Amino acid sequence: MTSQRIYTMSFASVYPLYIAKVEKKGRTKSEVDEIITWLTGYSQHDLDAHIKKQTDFETFFKQATKLNPSRFLITGSICGVKIQEIKEPLMKEIRFLDKLIDELAKGKTIEKILRK
Repeated sequence: MTSQRIYTMSFASVYPLYIAKVEKKGRTKSEVDEIITWLTGYSQHDLDAHIKKQTDFETFFKQATKLNPSRFLITGSICGVKIQEIKEPLMKEIRFLDKLIDELAKGKTIEKILRK
């Protein structure tokens, strides 16, 4: 596996940035949490525990044993790269989350973000 710096970054260090990004656009922390729990299968309690433990991104996604199968419906580009073209599985999971946060910040409804 190609080692990426983000893999060793604490999820808790990026989580407030997700919240700040969406709050600037009038969205909420609870919507961010809903997206993360939908994607990962974590409960709110599990999510809070990972944040408290300062879990790194690699561990955060490896321990998410109930990743939502609908996440593969997430398409488009993030940081100039098409999600469908990302080969590294862990990076793809991280970019799925980034894309969902972007969609929330851009005003999409939760129903559309969660591919309902």
